[in-house]
Amino acid sequence: MDVKSRGIPLTMVLLFLLLSAIFPTSFSEADQVLNSKKPRPSASVLNVGSSVAFQIQGNVYPLGYYTVTLAIGNPPKLYDLDIDTGSDLTWVQCDAPCKGCTIPRDRQYKPRGNLVKCGDPLCAAIQTAPSHHCANPNGQCDYEVEYADQGSSMGALVRDNIPLKLSNGSLARPVLAFGCGYDQTHHGNSPPPSTAGVLGLGNGKTSILSQLYSLGLIRNVVGHCLSGRGGGFLFFGDQLVPQSGVVWTPILQSSSVKHYKTGPADLFFNGKPTSVKGLELIFDSGSSYTYFNSQAHKALVDLVTNDIKGKPLSRATDDPSLPICWKGPKPFKSLNDVTNYFKPLALSFTKSKNSLLQLPPQAYLIVTKHGNVCLGILDGTEIGLGNTNIIGDISLQDKLVIYDNEKQQIGWASAKCDRPSKS
Repeated sequence: MDVKSRGIPLTMVLLFLLLSAIFPTSFSEADQVLNSKKPRPSASVLNVGSSVAFQIQGNVYPLGYYTVTLAIGNPPKLYDLDIDTGSDLTWVQCDAPCKGCTIPRDRQYKPRGNLVKCGDPLCAAIQTAPSHHCANPNGQCDYEVEYADQGSSMGALVRDNIPLKLSNGSLARPVLAFGCGYDQTHHGNSPPPSTAGVLGLGNGKTSILSQLYSLGLIRNVVGHCLSGRGGGFLFFGDQLVPQSGVVWTPILQSSSVKHYKTGPADLFFNGKPTSVKGLELIFDSGSSYTYFNSQAHKALVDLVTNDIKGKPLSRATDDPSLPICWKGPKPFKSLNDVTNYFKPLALSFTKSKNSLLQLPPQAYLIVTKHGNVCLGILDGTEIGLGNTNIIGDISLQDKLVIYDNEKQQIGWASAKCDRPSKS
C-alpha cells in the first residue's frame, strides 16, 4: 500500500539540490565540458565520491529510445548515444569507412592511430569466445556485439579522451576504450535510430562505468531517471543516490552473460496475486518495451482482456504500432484518457522484504498516433528471447533506477524525472 506525502519528499529535495550543484546554470554537460578551460586534475586528487550527470533526451513513443550526448576526443566532438544498461560496450559510428551508418560522414568518429591492440587485457574482455587468442598481439582489437532486437555492430576498439565535468567541480579527461563501429545492421519495421551509437552501461570490464571506476574517478554505480513526458537524467557515481526511500533487490549472479538481472518476482494484478510467478527479470534501458516469456505474457493478456470486458474498448487490429491495441468510441489523445479502463500491475520480488515494483497503467501502455491504446508488455519468446524477461523503458519511467555494482543490488524510487527548474 502506497503512503503519499502532502509535501515534497526529502529524497527529491536532496536530488534537486545535487542536480542543481552539478548543473548550476545549464543541464547541458556538453556545453560545460566544451567551454571549460580548467586543467585536468590527477586521479589521485579526485574525490571518488564524485558523480557525473547527463541530460537525457528521448521517449518511449514515438521515438523508442533515450539518448545522452557524450563528448569524445581532443578537441572534443559531440555524439548522441542510446543509453543501454543491457550491454557493456560503448561504440560510435566510425569513418573507416562505415557500412550501415545512419549519420553523415563528418559526424562519424575518425580514428587516428589510437587503436587498442589485440594483446591488450581489455580486448580479451570483449571477446565472446571462451579462449581468446591473438594471432598478432600487435594487431587491432576487433569486436562484434549483437543485440536482442537482432541488430549488431562490428568494428575495432580505440582509446580516446572523454572529458567529464564532475560534481566536485573538477574537469577530468580520462582516456577510455570504446568501439569504432564500421559495420552496423538494423532489423525491424521501424527505421534505424539517428543516434551515433550506443552507451553501454553494463557491469562488464569494457563499460565506460567500469573503466571510470578502475581509474578511481567514481563509485561503481549508475542510475537513470526517465521521464514519461520525455527526457530525464543519467548519472555515474553514488552522489545522487538517496539515503532513504529506495526499494532494493539483489542482482542475480550468473555464470554466463552478465546482466542487471534480478528476481524471482511474482506478478500482481490490481493488488491480487496471479499465476505468473518466479520471473527472473533483466533491467534494460536499451529496450523500449517490457518483455515477458510466452506463458507469462499470455496470462497477462488474458487478465487484461477479461478485465476490460464491458468497457467501451475493442481490438484495433489495423494499428501496426504494437501487437495488441484497443480503440475507444473516439480517438484517445493521451494516457490520461485510458488509465481508468486498466488496472495497476506490480512485481513482488520474493528474495527482498517489501520489494514491489509498481506498474501503473502508464508503465505498460502507450497511446499511438492513431488514437488507440496499446499494450507495452510484449511476448519475448516470439522475437527470439526464449524464457528471458526484460523490464524496458516503458516500465522504468518516472522512477529513479539505481544499479549499484559494488553492493550488487538494483534500487528504484518514484521520482519526478523532468529537468529541474532553477530555484
